[in-house]
Amino acid sequence: MSDIGDWFRSIPAITRYWFAATVAVPLVGKLGLISPAYLFLWPEAFLYRFQIWRPITATFYFPVGPGTGFLYLVNLYFLYQYSTRLETGAFDGRPADYLFMLLFNWICIVITGLAMDMQLLMIPLIMSVLYVWAQLNRDMIVSFWFGTRFKACYLPWVILGFNYIIGGSVINELIGNLVGHLYFFLMFRYPMDLGGRNFLSTPQFLYRWLPSRRGGVSGFGVPPASMRRAADQNGGGGRHNWGQGFRLGDQ
Repeated sequence: MSDIGDWFRSIPAITRYWFAATVAVPLVGKLGLISPAYLFLWPEAFLYRFQIWRPITATFYFPVGPGTGFLYLVNLYFLYQYSTRLETGAFDGRPADYLFMLLFNWICIVITGLAMDMQLLMIPLIMSVLYVWAQLNRDMIVSFWFGTRFKACYLPWVILGFNYIIGGSVINELIGNLVGHLYFFLMFRYPMDLGGRNFLSTPQFLYRWLPSRRGGVSGFGVPPASMRRAADQNGGGGRHNWGQGFRLGDQ
């Protein structure tokens, strides 16, 4: 048990709370402590009955059962792996920026969920984070099931196909990929590669709540450390080299 506790405490803070909630809320529903009917995102209940907790519970809840347990565990693993890598990689020392990314993706997914009558939001949010990680590490070679190897930029789409095989649907994964692409485009590609304006900015109250832990400029529009190093090595001019990524396992 001490080993489990040490492992849990070693998870970065934001990922740790997200991971814990994604375990606790389905467990509460499975044990019948709260009826699962109160945990789904139902537009009518949220908009007209003012059950304002539903977008939050629908983000953490997943109906775990004999037919869905494996899909749940696979996505829980993706949450732990890629949220940890992103929080300790591109967003290392900038918890406010990472939390803002999650909030931006979550709001986009909630709006989409209400419009498309999506009742569960766990997988779309996880996939949006995985998509951002894959784009920031797009040329890194990753390994998947059965020893297959390919560039990280293809990983979200490989997982989409994998989840379709074991889960029978691609809507959740597709929405997550599209939201992740929207965030990546507005944060990095449009202002940095295309010379556009910054549309996203982390609110100051998040910086006061979660101050950056290292020097330098914080906020959106600032490339990750690996990109800044690559730009410096190339003379600091021209377009950013999006192929520079993090080696698998580097923290």
